[in-house]
Amino acid sequence: MSNFDSDFNNNDNFESRSRNIDEKIKKCKNILQVGSIYNYLETVESTIQLCIEYNRPEDGIYLLDALLTISPYNSEYCVKKGIFLNDISKYEDALICFEKALSLNPSDVEALLEKAITEENLGLVASAKFSLQSILQVDNHNEEALFSLGLLHQRHSEYQKSIELFSKTIEVDPEFAEAYYELGFCYENLNQYSKALSYYEKFLDLDPYNANGWYNRGIVLVKMNKLEKAIDSYDLALAIKDDFGSALFNKGNVLADLGHYRQAVDCFIEAIKIDPSDEASYYNIGNIYEELGDLTSAIKYYSEAVKVNEEYYEAYLARGSCYDAIGKFQLALKDFNKVISLSQDNTDAWYAKADLEYSLGKLQEAVRSYRSAIKIEPDNYELWFDLAETFFEIGNWLEALNAFNQCIKIDPRDATSYYGKAKVNFILSRTQEAVNCLKTAFTLDPAIRSEFARDYPEIKSSKLFKKLLGEP
Repeated sequence: MSNFDSDFNNNDNFESRSRNIDEKIKKCKNILQVGSIYNYLETVESTIQLCIEYNRPEDGIYLLDALLTISPYNSEYCVKKGIFLNDISKYEDALICFEKALSLNPSDVEALLEKAITEENLGLVASAKFSLQSILQVDNHNEEALFSLGLLHQRHSEYQKSIELFSKTIEVDPEFAEAYYELGFCYENLNQYSKALSYYEKFLDLDPYNANGWYNRGIVLVKMNKLEKAIDSYDLALAIKDDFGSALFNKGNVLADLGHYRQAVDCFIEAIKIDPSDEASYYNIGNIYEELGDLTSAIKYYSEAVKVNEEYYEAYLARGSCYDAIGKFQLALKDFNKVISLSQDNTDAWYAKADLEYSLGKLQEAVRSYRSAIKIEPDNYELWFDLAETFFEIGNWLEALNAFNQCIKIDPRDATSYYGKAKVNFILSRTQEAVNCLKTAFTLDPAIRSEFARDYPEIKSSKLFKKLLGEP
């Protein structure tokens, strides 16, 4: 077997591996053209290894085809060609190469490992599992097969099975760092955060300069509500990889949660410098300014977010709310309508639109918007109550009564809805029903009595009414 990590031998006029790969490939092609391949087999093999290291699959395939012409039954060449074909997404051709290699050497572990990768890429999950299990049938302590099978189960959210396989991997090789990382990931997805943290930290003991490890540790610490420690973890990730935009973004979120708004904004601005198309960072800056009451600045950053992503409906909704708050109602309405055009089932947009229409005196439009929101969330008490109040304003008493009944159905102990229902029944001259609703409202919330006295002073003082209500 050729040593793919070796330098060119003394018969070569080639430069060392650290020099220009293009020149080495060119010289190899010249060797092939003059038919001297037999004299330079190790040279060509070494250049193929460089093609692997420098990600030059097309050149690697060209050279391997030449080798396979003179040595068609070399299983190692077949495996290498299959790896290159995988790199350029020619999975069917890669699979043929691995199958040929295995026909020549059925116990070739590397061929089986690479074949499993190819099979998964082709969606042949059962075949991929079979290939890996074939290795384990011969060698049940093969850590690469155990780890790869664990990854295969993990990618299909079979976390318990993955944990079993990754645990066996580190039993075989306690220094297999990636297995600790994947165990952390599995436990994180199972919401077992203490175990996830433990395995991420074991991974970092073996690979302390891995930015992704510190980043994932930070995510788990946030989920455990250890926010200050999470910031430290993100800082370590950034110390290793200063252009780690996701770490900046997450750090900004944690700082905002802690109320450190200025520092949070700085993080998001740095994230935008790394990735100017990061609409979420613009949006989060907008949120912070909105929280601080600086609605003009909030609108500015929400606008930047939708410039980057014209379908970012959350930013339109937030900007619309800001426009509403500063009295720019038409702009607010335009943004709410934009959200609805992008996301028909967005309750918040329909609700915000309805409230704005109500405030503008467009009561019929408000009714339609409330109804649209209720179609999405039929058990939303606030929507039904606001719809009932709107019908009351319009004078559509029966629809108001129906809406108040829906409120009571959702929340039978809501005194306000009983009081609203009583008011409608008074208007409809259904005195006994109104009195019954008032009795229930007063029982549920005695403070309603004061509201009733303000709204109906003449009725409250009536002796007949007091008698009906059972008051002395």
